[in-house]
Amino acid sequence: MDHQRHLQCLAWPQVEQLAAQPGSTVVWPWGAVEQHGPHLPLCTDGLFAERVLDAVLASLDPALPILRLPLQSIGCSPEHRGFPGTLSLSPALLIELTVAVGQQLAAAGFQRLVLFNAHGGQIALLQTAARQLGLLSPELAVFPCFLWNGPEGIAELIPEPERSEGLHAGLAETSLMLHLAPQLVGQERPCDGTGLTIPTGWSLEAGAPLAWFSHNLSSSGVIGDARGASAALGERLFDLLVAGWRQRLDALLNSAWPAPH
Repeated sequence: MDHQRHLQCLAWPQVEQLAAQPGSTVVWPWGAVEQHGPHLPLCTDGLFAERVLDAVLASLDPALPILRLPLQSIGCSPEHRGFPGTLSLSPALLIELTVAVGQQLAAAGFQRLVLFNAHGGQIALLQTAARQLGLLSPELAVFPCFLWNGPEGIAELIPEPERSEGLHAGLAETSLMLHLAPQLVGQERPCDGTGLTIPTGWSLEAGAPLAWFSHNLSSSGVIGDARGASAALGERLFDLLVAGWRQRLDALLNSAWPAPH
């Protein structure tokens, strides 16, 4: 771990100096404590966010003004509350938390905040929180990002129908965990919650989605097919995630976007 990139490991004069640099940026990783089937740990999303982010930060020019916050490990996961171990905070509380932390970062002089989220169930929530924070602290540019959206080549590694149906704890997440923390992966490789009869034009996610709950779709908590998961596939996914987010953060830090108010 590069402690110089962790805001909480620095003394206040160091933070003050970095925040004053043009384009100063803070990345806040977000995960969840929620069921990921009988074979993956509750911390899956948070582990992914931290491992990818730390690899990206380690690859960036040390002179770039970017820090990270500690992981927000508990998120908003009502769709998984039918399974023991899932912990979920209310949308209002997480919006309030985001605004409170963001306003203090803005007051310290930081110019950008990247919400680096790995839990699909709180994408819209963090977009709403980002807009609310932007209204109250317009001097801070806020970027609500999702780990799996953006980096090129990810979809091509996942065959259909898993690409469309593997929403949770399936091939991609199981493979990535086999690469990053195989000791946390159980022996089961479930295939569950797939092959649903959905009316034409509708879906679980994408254009016309259902607000689904995992216990209504799956007895195991998995929505997808983990049977073909491998550490080799996980390594390829990890490399693409790191390369994609490195390119994006490097481009952002070497730009003046968005223009100051």
